[in-house]
Amino acid sequence: MTGGVAPSFRRQWWQWALAVIVVAAAVAPLVEHWLTNPDDQRLVDLDVYRTGGQMVLEGRPVYDFVTPAPQLLPFTYPPIAAMLATLLALMSWEAAQWVWTAGIYAALAVTVGYAFRETLGRHAPWVFVFAMVACAYLMPIRDQVRFGQVDILLVALCLADCVARRPWWPRGFWIGLAVAIKLTPGVFLVHLLVTRQWRTLSMATFTAALLSLLPFAVLPRDAVEFWFSALLDPNRVGSNAATTNQSIRGMLIRLYLPDTLTTLIWAAVVAVVAWYGFRAARDAHRAHDTMTAVALVGLMAVLLSPVAWIHHLAWVVVVLGAIVGDGRDPVRLRVAAGVWLFYVVPVPWWGVSLRAAEIPVLSPVLGKIVQNGYGLGALALVWLLAYWLPKRRAASVPAPLAEHYSL
Repeated sequence: MTGGVAPSFRRQWWQWALAVIVVAAAVAPLVEHWLTNPDDQRLVDLDVYRTGGQMVLEGRPVYDFVTPAPQLLPFTYPPIAAMLATLLALMSWEAAQWVWTAGIYAALAVTVGYAFRETLGRHAPWVFVFAMVACAYLMPIRDQVRFGQVDILLVALCLADCVARRPWWPRGFWIGLAVAIKLTPGVFLVHLLVTRQWRTLSMATFTAALLSLLPFAVLPRDAVEFWFSALLDPNRVGSNAATTNQSIRGMLIRLYLPDTLTTLIWAAVVAVVAWYGFRAARDAHRAHDTMTAVALVGLMAVLLSPVAWIHHLAWVVVVLGAIVGDGRDPVRLRVAAGVWLFYVVPVPWWGVSLRAAEIPVLSPVLGKIVQNGYGLGALALVWLLAYWLPKRRAASVPAPLAEHYSL
């Protein structure tokens, strides 16, 4: 958290301490629920990370193992991620669960602090508590804890790199690290290129390249296996037609058209969405609305990826921050509340239930739309951030300032 929040911390330390306690109490039911799940259902992705780290320590092939039944999950991340996961492998499984879960909420706190920076003012501790708890109950964030996922950490890294006012690190470093760990944040390299942020792009590219090449010296067999085999197999991450895949490709696959036709449609739709999304992010960057630019690029990471599970939509936290802005526009607050509610309830699973009901005409069509609700919602959010939000901002400020926002 930056700006006016940090200087006020010393004056409000007791309020912040109380805020931490309130947040901890509010998320405790989520933590208790997921960390007491049956062993074979508990933080299954964390188990993948940790086992990958164990393979590195034991000198065994990282991309040959699968976790125990019934999950049978392979390691699907770049080899540098397995090297970093050795830290988890050095812990007991119980300790790793608690450390990772605490890390998820720490990353969420960083994300909320930056995303709602304009809203945090004199009453910063209590606004932060409200935003933190609200975001903790978003389904993509709940799934971070359920599966022990890494997405909210990547969101925090990319967001901090883009919006920190006076970073103590070379800007672009955290984006490069995020790209090296999981390739989907690579959309930020495209954004930096489009917006001609050459210095940041150079640092991000250098960091990602260095961390991607390092395993060729340390784990050459695994590096070759990932880049020339595992990476090219999209089915390695699980059924691409599963409801949880809310990317454009996932939605199209569930139409069950011929594979060639699906691929052609996907390529065309991706090209249009990428053109619109990156162009809108560029315009937001030029208008000095960095938060909206980051939210748009984050949505690109979800929509353009061949596979994007529901927990990848952790970018919704940044979207909400961009919509809320300084919190003074009641219309934007109501829209944000609607977006929040949409991503709190299990919309895609309602679609599955509706299809299973086999109601003539209604189930096949409406059920399919609802099943793809989060992905379609992400497309709607791109339009909302690109078209509606600038117009709403211009309409809610005095005329001279409105002219500035329209430039």
